[in-house]
Amino acid sequence: MPTILLIAGWRLFFWSNENDEQVHIHAEKGDMECKFLLDVENFAVETALEYNLTPQARREIKKIVYEHFDYIVAEWNKYFKK
Repeated sequence: MPTILLIAGWRLFFWSNENDEQVHIHAEKGDMECKFLLDVENFAVETALEYNLTPQARREIKKIVYEHFDYIVAEWNKYFKK
């Protein structure tokens, strides 16, 4: 499971066996976890899973994902050779 980014205590990563799924990113910080689906064509982020996120943490991680959207997609494509 490659770590893509470490920002503000958040670790953003992929699971290595999820190459057949839509582009997405997992994130964790402390006991909080989440997964976001990335709609590459529409530059959109959809929550697929979240656990223990506070409203503040949800805003923070979504902002991080949007700020690094292109990088995450590029890393996904590089890792899964798309």
